[in-house]
Amino acid sequence: MIEFLAPVSKKVLAHREFLPLGTLGKQIEVHSKAGELPDLKKVKFAILGIKENRADLDFMGATISFDPYRKALYALYPGNWNYKIIDLGDIEKGETPEDTRFAAKEVIAALLNKNIVPLILGGSQDLAFAQYRAYDGRGEMVNVVNIDNRFDLGNAELPISNKSYVGKMVVEQPYNLFNYSVLGYQSFFNAPQEIALMEKLFFDAYRLGEVTADITVVEPLLRDADMVTLDVTAIKSAELSYKTNESPNGFDGREICAISRYAGISNSVKSFGVFELSDSIESKSGAMLVAQIVWYFIEGFNFRVEDDDFENERLFTSYKVPIDDEVLEFKKSNKTERWWIVLPFLSNVNNKLKRRTLLPCTYGEYLGACDQEIPERWLKARHKNEV
Repeated sequence: MIEFLAPVSKKVLAHREFLPLGTLGKQIEVHSKAGELPDLKKVKFAILGIKENRADLDFMGATISFDPYRKALYALYPGNWNYKIIDLGDIEKGETPEDTRFAAKEVIAALLNKNIVPLILGGSQDLAFAQYRAYDGRGEMVNVVNIDNRFDLGNAELPISNKSYVGKMVVEQPYNLFNYSVLGYQSFFNAPQEIALMEKLFFDAYRLGEVTADITVVEPLLRDADMVTLDVTAIKSAELSYKTNESPNGFDGREICAISRYAGISNSVKSFGVFELSDSIESKSGAMLVAQIVWYFIEGFNFRVEDDDFENERLFTSYKVPIDDEVLEFKKSNKTERWWIVLPFLSNVNNKLKRRTLLPCTYGEYLGACDQEIPERWLKARHKNEV
């Protein structure tokens, strides 16, 4: 993968020299010389910039620099972390956007195969398609969670853009997509037919108000995610001083950092991408917020607790709830008190789906079942596997 990577800029390397001891910039190993990557042994996180934005529907020839985000991240102090971090530098634009996405797919796949979590700083969000395709060789179905104010489904018959790439995930082989979830969508940014299509495909969609009213509703979705993507335009424009995002509504800094931490805590998430980054983020506070989002993901990762050994019944308490002609079985971890609901109808289908036989849920969904309310996500999962 070294042939696709350009070193971190000299400006960032110079900035790094003047940072106080103990900051991340003094601890992260950096790709500083072309053709010479840091040692990947014992590495858990790899920062990766992807300088592609030509599939942005509003592309006007702008270039991308990730220097402000790196400087902000390097200046932060780590938590009580036990994992090694490297900065691989950037993937430069290829001859075409497709070339860049191919390079991104190859690098991300190589990192995943080494059990290294890519922390992606990206231009236009069509790069999420490359992040998704990097899972092709793993032989498993993929759960994608997108933190965004739009669904980005688009028309699968048209070329990929930053607002139209999820349709390609659905229709293109290999068919790896098990579920697609959107956190923080805003109805007025999404055509009614896309909202209807999300329902038809039994995908999960949570409106901005639903998430901000109770941030904990996102935890089960993120617990079951394999990859997480963030479109920074889902954040209030005032929080980022982002001149190309005109929406005053979105997540605030604390909310988006809390969501990022939930993503890090998830035992399933293997890659995390922050997209729609550009030089349009003019303030240092905007770059610092992006850096803190990445920081909170790493922080959450360091608090991961393995509680999904479902073979050992002593680790769980089971609850059976009869509803009409169904009997729903819930499991609660005795270690973390996290909840799951059993999906027994998956037991005799494709082996790729067997790890999805337990669907993460909340204690509130268990209480709802006790009041004879079948959890909506359970219904969607069942319908998805009946079609």
